Amino acid sequence: MLAKDRNYFKKKLLERRKELINIVQKTETYGRELDSEGEAMDVADKASSSYTKELMFSKSDGDRQLLQEVMDALDRVGSKDFGECSDCGEPVERKRLEAVPWASLCLACQEKAEQGG
Repeated sequence: MLAKDRNYFKKKLLERRKELINIVQKTETYGRELDSEGEAMDVADKASSSYTKELMFSKSDGDRQLLQEVMDALDRVGSKDFGECSDCGEPVERKRLEAVPWASLCLACQEKAEQGG
């Protein structure tokens, strides 16, 4: 992959990393706020708050996982492995990288992985 293409995707990844960090931080702050409000709630409000918090934390887990994938992709950009399938070594399709810049597998290997093979 050309250096200008790597820089283009690096910029996209850095923007996505920033977004994800903000989301994770907001989720953590919201969770702490819910905890501090819990003392003054009745049972129904506590149940609703608990459900909301559980939902937020499960979403946060997904955001954290995605953040890790973005960070791994940034490492690959630095090591010049970016854009190369980590399974077969073939180039990852540019369309795929445009849609999912943190992708580490080409489309064929991704489909194989999703089918359990």
